[in-house]
Amino acid sequence: MRPARALIDLPALRHNYRLARQLAGGRALAVVKADAYGHGAVRCAQALGADAADGFAVACLEEALALRDGGIRAPILLLEGFFEAAELPLIAQHNLWCVVHSHWQIDALERTPLPRPLRVWLKLDSGMHRVGLSPADYRAGWERLVALPQVDSLVAMTHFARADELDSARTDEQAQAFIATVAGLPGEHSVSNSPGLLGWPTLRNDWGRAGLMLYGATPFNTVQAQASQLQPVMTLESKIISVRELAAGEPIGYGGSFVTDRPTRVGVVALGYADGYPQFAPTGTPVSIDGQASRLIGRVSMDMLTVDLTDLPAAGLGSQVELWGRQVPVTEVARHLNGSAYSLLCGLKRAPRVYVE
Repeated sequence: MRPARALIDLPALRHNYRLARQLAGGRALAVVKADAYGHGAVRCAQALGADAADGFAVACLEEALALRDGGIRAPILLLEGFFEAAELPLIAQHNLWCVVHSHWQIDALERTPLPRPLRVWLKLDSGMHRVGLSPADYRAGWERLVALPQVDSLVAMTHFARADELDSARTDEQAQAFIATVAGLPGEHSVSNSPGLLGWPTLRNDWGRAGLMLYGATPFNTVQAQASQLQPVMTLESKIISVRELAAGEPIGYGGSFVTDRPTRVGVVALGYADGYPQFAPTGTPVSIDGQASRLIGRVSMDMLTVDLTDLPAAGLGSQVELWGRQVPVTEVARHLNGSAYSLLCGLKRAPRVYVE
């Protein structure tokens, strides 16, 4: 059997969720959209459900229904709300919480009778400028929703655009815009995403929304005390299936982008971009081989990649290679790519997930 696989550490997932809940001051939604950032939404939600999670957040109705089919009965928030009014009866039927971020959604709610009222999270555009009602329109939108029999209760929310930049003034500016806009409105508030929970303690309120941190990756590009407590959940790994001895001056792989500058011992690993490892990861991207640090060399192929064994004489056929995980942080791999841990984790494809308790 091909040795490429992604180990999913469920105790680490629970640890990270408990940290998020602690930082949030008691309640946190576990964000499991995009198949739990590549970790498997239903299985992760089931694991957190056993830990009495406060609730979950997904992007859309389809993701929520998959959780309900998986036996998840905890609250589920639709972060993008509904895309057409025809979804509203299903949202009510399955007792889902729903973000409202646009005037047309309020119009649709007004026109649509429902079997039960919804818990609505009304989103303010405090400066992200993606979705959400403007500060000038927010209170009028709130009053329209409060008057509807289709609405059970309201939560005020916003989303930070630059909370991962700890030296940016933008997060405080957004927070102040939110506070000024919702002043005097009854109900609960939610502002903090993962970097907000980890790095902005004065801005936490009723509901945190733990996304990237749930999976053990830091959103920051520097060491941060709270993020240092996170435990990686996914370990992407495989094994060496071939070893070659090459003289100096030999090209490796497609395009010959890497040429040996000394006699080089090359290990071929059964994992490639069809498994979700980035095709254009540069030479020098870190890997771990039997627990020892090494590097990627040459271009990543669809099914294989090559690593440097020259300084690891004990490594060879069958050696375990970690592409990211506890020994090689996914954020470090992302740094070499000038990319993000989000896209690496969400990009997991063919490599099967193996859940570890």
